[in-house]
Amino acid sequence: MHRVVVTGYGALTPIGNNTNEFAEALFKGVSGAARITRFDPEYFRTQFACEVKNFVVEDFLHRREARRIDPFSQFALVVSEEAIQMSGMDLETVDKDRVGVIWGSGIGGFETIEAEIRDAALRGDGVDKAPKYSPFLIPKLIADIAPGHISIKYGFRGINYATVSACASASHAIGNAFDAIRLGRQDIMVTGGSEAAVTGAGMGGFSSMKALSERNDDPATASRPFDMDRDGFVLGEGAGALILESLEHAQNRGATIYAEIVGCGMTADAHHITAPHPEGLGAKNVMKLAMADAGLNAEDIDYINVHGTSTPLGDIAETKAILSVFGEKSYDLNISSTKSMTGHLLGAAGAIECIAGIEAIRRQAIPPTINHHTADPNIDPKLNLTLNETQEREVRTVLSNTFGFGGHNSCVALKKFED
Repeated sequence: MHRVVVTGYGALTPIGNNTNEFAEALFKGVSGAARITRFDPEYFRTQFACEVKNFVVEDFLHRREARRIDPFSQFALVVSEEAIQMSGMDLETVDKDRVGVIWGSGIGGFETIEAEIRDAALRGDGVDKAPKYSPFLIPKLIADIAPGHISIKYGFRGINYATVSACASASHAIGNAFDAIRLGRQDIMVTGGSEAAVTGAGMGGFSSMKALSERNDDPATASRPFDMDRDGFVLGEGAGALILESLEHAQNRGATIYAEIVGCGMTADAHHITAPHPEGLGAKNVMKLAMADAGLNAEDIDYINVHGTSTPLGDIAETKAILSVFGEKSYDLNISSTKSMTGHLLGAAGAIECIAGIEAIRRQAIPPTINHHTADPNIDPKLNLTLNETQEREVRTVLSNTFGFGGHNSCVALKKFED
């Protein structure tokens, strides 16, 4: 079995358009939530989201190419380029048969689907009014197209596919990429996830489920995990990419190593399509599996970047799971939800939150859970939820939890690299 290390990463988020901007905002406790600018949200119950800001796709892609690619794939290409540059990978000499791409997205080309359905009837031929669809409809919307674009751009001929498991999509992609390397099937993997669901249909659909916060009078504080007055999640968008590499391959080429991935767990709640198991059964099991896979004990874990969406049921269930797994050790952990700043990036969440975990290891500090004002009596007050301010501490090992509609759970275990 090969050890698997992280040699690069890239981020495009509501609080920063690259890894440096993202990390600086993360540890300062910056909120990315604001009134929606992409369309007029006046008639929606929720009128705000965590949008990517000041992003001009033509700064990264030729206009003609960009028009043929849905934003979720545009995001994937942008963060993959940053991650590859950070890794120092030599694209001229690397064995491209040994480089693969596994990418996650919960929805795929949501903007494309919405626009085509809305506009198709208007493009009738004037005789039978048969709707006319763009020839780019299918290639733009399918969730597997993002890893396809990445492989085509760089000529990577290894493993290539997408994972689609709602909000666990990127974590499943990372876990599968981790396995591909440790089993010796690939030397390098580009992995992560992207999502671009801040559209009319995205907002309308989640709002109809009563999943979203409706704090229109104060969007910046709307994502408030663990707070008594939380009223739903804030929809976000963006992408995160990681370059995973076998330790031998990374060392042979003199790569900088930022962290090590040491384990991954995957489970199902088998309970409800949207609600978590009330006792956090799937979450409990997935953390146990990730630690067992990594050869870690409860005493080894320093920080958990929780799923922590700011929903009434989910936050309680996850804290119950932590208490069940860690017992008295729970009170020595730092726990935080970075979704309090980024909002919920759906299928991209796991990648961005793994990057947050890597930055915690690099900085020896825990990013905060912001917007906490009132304690919830259903959440153990002795848990250190890293409320409102960054906390410095020794960080050697991190768990990153992501849970998706359908009961999908994934947990990635990260560790400070030691040769």
